[in-house]
Amino acid sequence: MIEPSRRPVFLDLTKIAMPVGALTSIGHRISGIVLAASAPLAVYVLALSLRDASGWAQAAALFAQPVFEAAVAISAWALAHHVLGGVRHLLTDFGIGASLRVARRSAWFVNLGGLVLALAAATAVL
Repeated sequence: MIEPSRRPVFLDLTKIAMPVGALTSIGHRISGIVLAASAPLAVYVLALSLRDASGWAQAAALFAQPVFEAAVAISAWALAHHVLGGVRHLLTDFGIGASLRVARRSAWFVNLGGLVLALAAATAVL
């Protein structure tokens, strides 16, 4: 018979203080899922806009809808966060920025930089 673990189980995620690196890692995973999910929509809108003049008008009309604007903003965040997080991870693989102080600072940069780039892209496109 398997003996139950005596270690405490604490799964209330609202009370767990995660380090900024963990939040960046979770955001990187979420942004990858959002990118994979939004790729078919992006391909569809691109194909629609390249079809003919009426397709271009239909694609332009999509950008006027609030739901589509939100989807574009979320996709812009996902792309910015995923690229910045990927570059951060690649640099740490080479030993650049691997110390705790620099890793925390770069994690904050990724989190805030992703938001800033998403806002910039959303305001430029929309």
